[in-house]
Amino acid sequence: MNIQAVFIDRDGTIGGSDKVIYPGEFELFPNVPDSIQHLKDSGKLIFSFTNQPGISKGEATVETFEKELFEFGFNKVYICPHQHNEGCNCRKPSTGMLIKAAEENNLKLEECVVIGDRWTDMVAADEAGCIKILVKTGSGTEAYNKYLNSEFYGHWAEVKPDYIAEDINDAVKWLMTN
Repeated sequence: MNIQAVFIDRDGTIGGSDKVIYPGEFELFPNVPDSIQHLKDSGKLIFSFTNQPGISKGEATVETFEKELFEFGFNKVYICPHQHNEGCNCRKPSTGMLIKAAEENNLKLEECVVIGDRWTDMVAADEAGCIKILVKTGSGTEAYNKYLNSEFYGHWAEVKPDYIAEDINDAVKWLMTN
């Protein structure tokens, strides 16, 4: 299958922890720049897609997140700046950021991959028809354990990752060999 683009979550997936760490203090996990470059070298578009509710609280700006993510090597950045209760259509698990990216970049979402550490990433990917990779970093181990123990309900329980990776580097390796 031809993969057009890879959507990668920020917090807990490429660095940081299961908590939000604002630009300037955020640190990438080892070898992440190499993995991002490896994907780019293979001709794939690399997009960040991340929920950042601190923006709507005035704790950070879209511009500081964009600057950081572009420096990490992303081609484009999609950010939901809203809080849980704002009712937007972009906040994961909604598919808004994926649909916007597909429209702006002429993508077929079934030929795209989502890599993330939270079930909200997996649900958004599933609803958009993307390939789903859960990483065990950040909140990933907790999400994986909930998945194994069937602690998800309704539609969330039906979502099955296509691959469960130890980290982003493992996810990229799997993508490049499958």
